[in-house]
Amino acid sequence: MNHFWKNEYVLTAGYYSVAVLCMIVFLAIFELVTKYRNWEEIKKGNLSVAMATGGKIFGVANIFRHTILQHDSLITMVGWGVFGFVLLLAGYFIFEFLTPGFRIDDEIEKDNRAVGFLSLVISVGLSYIIGAGI
Repeated sequence: MNHFWKNEYVLTAGYYSVAVLCMIVFLAIFELVTKYRNWEEIKKGNLSVAMATGGKIFGVANIFRHTILQHDSLITMVGWGVFGFVLLLAGYFIFEFLTPGFRIDDEIEKDNRAVGFLSLVISVGLSYIIGAGI
């Protein structure tokens, strides 16, 4: 069985499967902490929500990219991925805190594309910083 887990195809499929499962869970958590419903707003054509959600997806994927590169087991990868996600989520709350003049969620829900784009860039940028630390 040990030989099975050393096969590159099996490892790649395992990393992929676990990362996709984690992404689904993490997106569900993001859905809980935002005021708006991501997929309903995207279905209505809200580009700001699509950009913010896309940034979150890219951010989580980038964090897992770094965890896969740096760690040699699925368990370690998931542990660091969860830690990276928590940091990314903290960045979301810090972004909200640093804009006391308006609420980020309200602006994104109203399709304020400037705020949606900024949210995307913050998620992507933070994922690079988090990934470098992992």
